[in-house]
Parts: sequence; C-alpha cells; structure tokens
Amino acid sequence: MIDPPRDISATLARIADALDRLAPPPPPTADPTAASAYVWSGTELRAVESLRAQPLDRLLGIDAQKAAVLANSDRHARGLPAHDILLWGSRGMGKSALVKSVHRALTGNGLGLVEVARDDITTLPALFRRLRGVDRRFLLFIDDLSFEANESEYKALRSVLEGGVEARPDNVRLYVTSNRRHLVPRDAAENEAATAINPRDVIDDRLALSDRFGLSLGFHACDQPTYLAIVEGYAAHFGLPFDEHDALAWQVGRGSRSGRVAWQYVQELAGRAGKTLA
Repeated sequence: MIDPPRDISATLARIADALDRLAPPPPPTADPTAASAYVWSGTELRAVESLRAQPLDRLLGIDAQKAAVLANSDRHARGLPAHDILLWGSRGMGKSALVKSVHRALTGNGLGLVEVARDDITTLPALFRRLRGVDRRFLLFIDDLSFEANESEYKALRSVLEGGVEARPDNVRLYVTSNRRHLVPRDAAENEAATAINPRDVIDDRLALSDRFGLSLGFHACDQPTYLAIVEGYAAHFGLPFDEHDALAWQVGRGSRSGRVAWQYVQELAGRAGKTLA
C-alpha cells in the first residue's frame, strides 16, 4: 500500500480538525446524584437548573390525590415498597403540577426527578441502566401520554413496567399523566377486536397497560365552588383582590373550569394590578 503524499495527509488532518470544531462532541451526561431534577434526552441526562413547582398547600381541590401521591413518593424516597402511578383525567386539574410539587416537597429526602419525553419511551431501558446502582431514588415523569390506534410503543412501556426481561430497577418509579384512563383509546381497541379471531384478547392487550400501574388516580373537572376556592387561594397568597363575578366570567369565556383556568385568571389579575408573580 502506497502512503499518501505528506501534503495531502496534512490537508486531511486540517479538514478533520475543522469538522471537529463545527460539530463538537456532545457534553458529558449529568451526574445523577448532583442535581434535583433532570431531563432525559434519549441518550443522556441533562440537569435542570430551575424547576418551577407550586408548594403543595397551594394545590386545591385534589386533596385525596395529593395525599396518595405524597404518601407513595415518601415511601419510595425512604426505600420502602412503592407503586408506579398513573394520573389521568380532566385537562388542567393539576396532574403534572402535583408530580412536580410532591418532588419539591421531598427534595430534602434526596428524591430525584427525571422527565422523559413521550418519544423517548423506547429508550427507557438505557435510562434504567444509567440509574441502576445509583445510591438515590428517582421518579421518572412522563407527561401527557396517550397512544393512537396505529401505535405500538405502548408495548415498550408495558414491558418495562412489569414482565420484561429488563424491568425498571428498584430505585426508580414511573409517574405518568394522561387525559385518558386507559392511555390507548378503548374505541380503537374495540374496532380492532371486531375483525380479530379472539376479540377479547385484543381488547385486553390494548387496555392492559393501565393495569400495570399500582395506583391509578382520577382527576375530574371541578365544580364552581372548587374553582372559586382555587382562585381565592392563589389571590390570597399573592395579595390580589378579585371579584367573584369577574372570575366566573373568565372561566365562562374559556369554556371550562379547572385549576389551570384559575391560575390563568390570577395571572390576568396580576397583570392588571401591575404585579409580578414569583
């Protein structure tokens, strides 16, 4: 084999150096023991510098759900048996906010939070390998999850929850929020079953995912008194006066009552008053 001329080798080396500068190597993955919360990119952990979470006592109208999630998370943080949790139900009723607030309340116990995007569910085994053996407890948070009829990724999540060869490690629990109780639409399962040899098996396969969660907590649309109580709680904390009729007109204009709508109204009140919300 004939070696290339020296000037060509030098040129190739310069081109390689230039390409390295244009596309530097990815930053090293974050230390899973150093930060309070992380985001999983599918290949690496990134520490979250500032996690926005309301204090638990500011989340109103979901007392039973709050008590259940807090108790389960506290047990997990202390190394005791704990459940994976599915939080399902009406939009804007505090499912995601509750997970983050519970984590905030238990940060002193060393509990870590890792947010996993819906599209990265198939990479959960890699994340499990990253966290397995770490001397720390984690909540893996998958927000606003649902699957359509033609998607099969739900099988990957079902496998890691229970029954897979490489199940999630003992120091990890999954907290998933969804607007759907079964994650997979029931009508899609029934439509598929209509042409199947064993219809019951198809429906069971499609709907079995939600059964893998030890706790399944429903969040339902709040009534008018609860909505006003949520507004009042936020307004009192931030020192904002409000008119009940104005608050009701606000929710009528949005076509729903929820904790999210109440918080948006309080933001409107703060804007009118020229105040910031810390």
